Amino acid sequence: MTGDTITQQAGEVTVRPAVTPSWAARELGLKRGEFDLAVMLGRIRTVRTVGETPGEQRRVTREEIDRVRGGEGCLEALREGVRAVGTTEGAELMQITTARFTRLARAGFLTPVKFYLNRYRTVVWLYLAEELRHFTASELNTALLKGRLPETLRGRLEDGQDLRARNWRGRHAGFLLRQSDDAWERVAVMASLLDPVQIAEIVRDPYERAYINRLKPVPRSSHGGPESPGGRIVERITTADDPDEIRWLRSSLLIGLVQARAQRPAPRPVPRADHAPSTHATEWTAPGATKAAVTATAKTTGTVMSVPLSSSSAGVQEPRSLMKWFGRRKS
Repeated sequence: MTGDTITQQAGEVTVRPAVTPSWAARELGLKRGEFDLAVMLGRIRTVRTVGETPGEQRRVTREEIDRVRGGEGCLEALREGVRAVGTTEGAELMQITTARFTRLARAGFLTPVKFYLNRYRTVVWLYLAEELRHFTASELNTALLKGRLPETLRGRLEDGQDLRARNWRGRHAGFLLRQSDDAWERVAVMASLLDPVQIAEIVRDPYERAYINRLKPVPRSSHGGPESPGGRIVERITTADDPDEIRWLRSSLLIGLVQARAQRPAPRPVPRADHAPSTHATEWTAPGATKAAVTATAKTTGTVMSVPLSSSSAGVQEPRSLMKWFGRRKS
């Protein structure tokens, strides 16, 4: 599917160009965060445009927009399906305390779908309300919602276990990989979750590293630059720190790198035509010189030069020969 949709009406062909995500969100009446979640969850499909290079923004076709808002109640169902809630509202939906909700999330039973930093630079995790309702409705989770938590689970939590960031990274990576059909883009997804030292150990070629950095997905964030306090907090969340997670990402990066190299090499600068120093003699011709030349060797520099004699130097011998001839005639 390309970025341009062609429809035929009454014998006429009309090209309906695909639109940007921001434009599509406005047409659907969705906030940009709701639209991004809908794309991430597969509720709205995006496509590459014709001639799009890897790393460029994907677009939404007009047919897809018509499909999403076509039926009655479709947009309301879409909004409810992408509604994200925080700890307090999530605990109310599950009818548990906020403390138990936080413990379940830290233990990895509840996976965040997104996060943001509040004005105090505290990380606020958000969860899909639809997933929380499904978790509560399952009979397998009744023991986790009521009574004391299992001893092993409480022990891990007391030791400081917190899997919220790791689970978010896994979910986010899965979404990016589903959106990527280019081998180098998939490598960039894996690299985006590793620190630069890990990447440099695996990708030794500087041109490949530069290409991967160019293709890395850039999250839509309002937390300031990379060196700002908020940016450093976001960097800690988006960078793998668990040993098992790092090993999986490194191995996936290695496999993806082999596949990407087989598909095409990373772009690199076009080498300039270097002019090698000439090994031939350098000729120097004096103004008015004749074609006859005397070759002189410069012993001090090791170069050979052909130094032609000037016309005045070459013509000095003619008068001397003429005078000798006159001398013989007189005698």
